Amino acid sequence: MNREGSLLEKIYLKPGELIVSEEPVMITTVLGSCISVTMFHPRTGAAAICHGMLPNGGKSDSFKYVDTSLLYMARYFKRLEIARSEIQVKLFGGADMFNNAQPSVRNLTVGWQNISVATSCLEEYGLVPTASDVGGKKGRKLIFKTDTGGVFIKKMSGQDRIPTGIPSYR
Repeated sequence: MNREGSLLEKIYLKPGELIVSEEPVMITTVLGSCISVTMFHPRTGAAAICHGMLPNGGKSDSFKYVDTSLLYMARYFKRLEIARSEIQVKLFGGADMFNNAQPSVRNLTVGWQNISVATSCLEEYGLVPTASDVGGKKGRKLIFKTDTGGVFIKKMSGQDRIPTGIPSYR
């Protein structure tokens, strides 16, 4: 498929999965407390997205963990010899959908822990998100187009929202 065409192969990213691609595709996923990080290199079209369910995997190589997924993604771009400063990074998810906790105990929720680990890992790897939409009480549907790096977010409340710095694909 060509980059100019509007017909992209569609892939659904399930929880605990990670996709890397150098071909233009449209990746969709649904997030609650889970985290998705997208990475895109405009010159080469290299792209990656994860759907991390839990914050820390330790020595696990499972993509259900945020830390493991981000390490893999950072290494993928390093193998392609792409400078970290050239990678467009975006961060999404981490809702506290099932918790009515007060802000003082916010750090105990899975959503908040996922945001915290993702932010720490990105900082450790020298990757700075250019856009993010995290936290809150509502889940999100995310669409990532690897031909442009564009991300479209639809809040589960039914209101469409395009976070600052993210081009729409409409």
